[in-house]
Amino acid sequence: MTTRANETKGPPRRAVNIALWVLQVLLAAFFIFASVPKLLGDPIAVQMFDLIGFGQGFRYLTGAVELLGAIGLLIPRLCGLAAFGLALVMVGAVLAEVFPLGAPAMALSPLVLCVVLLLVAWARRSTIPFLARS
Repeated sequence: MTTRANETKGPPRRAVNIALWVLQVLLAAFFIFASVPKLLGDPIAVQMFDLIGFGQGFRYLTGAVELLGAIGLLIPRLCGLAAFGLALVMVGAVLAEVFPLGAPAMALSPLVLCVVLLLVAWARRSTIPFLARS
């Protein structure tokens, strides 16, 4: 009898877990596709990083971090930390859009991604060592 009462109090944990994994796979696909132009030297990516002023080494670093973060989103023990790390990358993207590039309207996409990634990181906080202890 108590089992039925508990089932009706909120979304089942399994459904939430499945929804989180679907979201993580979609985010991983997005970041894989976002990293490829940076790593392969797409002319638009090269020009964008020239405008930011950090150099092409930073383009490779950003692409590599995005690719590794995407892979991390798919690994159960790393997914929370990967989401948190990618959220930090998106904070950098927001700052780059607003300050060096002067395009605050373009900062909306990385800002939304940052919020979604922080929600995933919070939902997977048990996999993040410094949050799991608290």
